[in-house]
Amino acid sequence: MATLKTGDADDWIKSLIQESHKAKEFSYCPYSQLRVGSALLTEDGRIFTGCNVENACFYLGLCAERTAINKAVSEGYKKFKAIAVSSDLEDRVIPPCGACRQVIREFGDMPVFMTKVDESYTMMTLEELLPLSWGAEYLKEKETDFPKRN
Repeated sequence: MATLKTGDADDWIKSLIQESHKAKEFSYCPYSQLRVGSALLTEDGRIFTGCNVENACFYLGLCAERTAINKAVSEGYKKFKAIAVSSDLEDRVIPPCGACRQVIREFGDMPVFMTKVDESYTMMTLEELLPLSWGAEYLKEKETDFPKRN
């Protein structure tokens, strides 16, 4: 886990993207051959990284973004400033998959930096990536507002 020194906005973005690229080195991707790394920035400047971990039973694999989030949460962090995701794709950025978008959404509408190998990036908010998303606020309705189950 790295700790980010806050400075210019461009500096923390660059550091976050660089950490996501470093995280690719640990990818376990014997099936897709697509290394993916992610870096998650906490509100207090800590960075948690993750990589994709594939499984012969494809459903059981874990994406880099969810790996980083799970590491952070398991260490007690639940408030995040941003997340970056990188791959070895030369010609385009890699966006989070639908499952990762929903997991990121659990922790707020943060900027998502999707990067290319050359560290150029596209930034979108989670709201842009996952419009009309489902969240905890739907579960906090009064019980009487939900239909009764038999």
